[in-house]
Amino acid sequence: MSYRTEEVAYVQPAVQPAANVQATQRSTAEYRALDAAHHIHPFSDMGSLNRSGSRVIVKAQGVYLWDSEGNKIIDGMAGLWCVNVGYGRKELADAAYRQMQELPFYNTFFKTTHPPVIELSAMLAELAPEPFNHFFYCNSGSEGNDTVLRIVHQYWATQKMHSKKVVISRKNGYHGSTIAGGTLGGMGYMHEQMPSKVENIVHIDQPYFFGEAEGNLTPEEFALARAQQLEAKILEIGADNVAAFIGEPFQGAGGVIFPASTYWPEIQRICRKYDILLVADEVIGGFGRTGEWFAHQHFGFEPDLITLAKGLTSGYVPMGAVGLHDRVAKAIIEHGDFNHGLTYSGHPVAAAVALANLKLLRDEKIVERVKTDTGPYFQKKLRDTFANHPIIGEISGAGLVAGLQLAEDPKARKRFANGGDVGTICRDFCFNGNLIMRATGDRMLLSPPLVINKLEIDEIVAKAKYAIDATAQQLGIS
Repeated sequence: MSYRTEEVAYVQPAVQPAANVQATQRSTAEYRALDAAHHIHPFSDMGSLNRSGSRVIVKAQGVYLWDSEGNKIIDGMAGLWCVNVGYGRKELADAAYRQMQELPFYNTFFKTTHPPVIELSAMLAELAPEPFNHFFYCNSGSEGNDTVLRIVHQYWATQKMHSKKVVISRKNGYHGSTIAGGTLGGMGYMHEQMPSKVENIVHIDQPYFFGEAEGNLTPEEFALARAQQLEAKILEIGADNVAAFIGEPFQGAGGVIFPASTYWPEIQRICRKYDILLVADEVIGGFGRTGEWFAHQHFGFEPDLITLAKGLTSGYVPMGAVGLHDRVAKAIIEHGDFNHGLTYSGHPVAAAVALANLKLLRDEKIVERVKTDTGPYFQKKLRDTFANHPIIGEISGAGLVAGLQLAEDPKARKRFANGGDVGTICRDFCFNGNLIMRATGDRMLLSPPLVINKLEIDEIVAKAKYAIDATAQQLGIS
């Protein structure tokens, strides 16, 4: 059955009272009407969404979702980049249930701790690169990056370098939706709705070769030039005033943009030269997405702080964290109170689920399989399928994450003038074809659960090709 079978008015039909929702199997129209009447969605035009009606997801297993109309949908985005171990893992549900029975909540303030957060911290220290042995917990990647700002400023205060306040980020980076996270991310459309920004945050250009390179630069030359903008910005501001540089190892929500190999070594060289903290936002890249436990390992650089979330619990419960390099942790630990925290920092149920999730990733060798088997298969399948496609300009990615660039003239690196509209057309073909593939402007994004098998990869790629072929046909390109 096709999803878009009806227009749903904003007016609610006769339905059971909301208090009975758990005991009542509602129709799709009833769910949509209640959703429209009471629920504000993230990043949505609610007027348009309420007129068309939300897709109601009711069940999930493995890499598949089912909606209230009975459609089986393959999830090419692992929820929101997060369901790394796939849906329906009883081990995670059992971990949550056991912990809720034993200790459903206690805080980590007031000289107090509990076994789940202790065990999780030890596990993260085991999995992370050697300099990372300390972790601070929160509830999301957005809160993690807020926490990063607090740690960065506290660190420099402990070093008696109070002038180091400026944090440099990148245009079209994404670091969350809080005021601080939204300011760190360099996405103009978010800034337009956020007049009260955090001070002392500035941006340099992104390493987006296909869309922004000019002349005859190679990808390596372009990436090096974009990295060197960091040094120019530091000199403009003054090194004594710059506290940190933050970047996603690959840009996720910005379009799965992978910089060439020259980029991150140069960024690291510059940060070390001017004594600036280097922060890797690993919210999307962490826990196996590229085939390494952490995406900065794929690119070969060594950060001072790492932001974690999403794959930490495979999205089963909310949790975020910040990993601190030993030298940063030592400064924080040895210099009095760190006046930052959240009610749910290190929540015992979230910690228990995270611990069970990391054990699955480790013991089932899921990350290793992404690196040596399914990841290479996925990347090759995409490149073979879309080689010389009339509207695919490039495919970027590694492991089980990829960005497909829609382009009017791929060989000339000419983008569509209305690229966002073209991306929406393609996304809608995916949507109606029961594939979740995200559109970010004129780039189509895939990031399936890490447990996906080769037959399921074939299904994703075949459905993606159908949607992209249909988009080209609608645009009159063959």
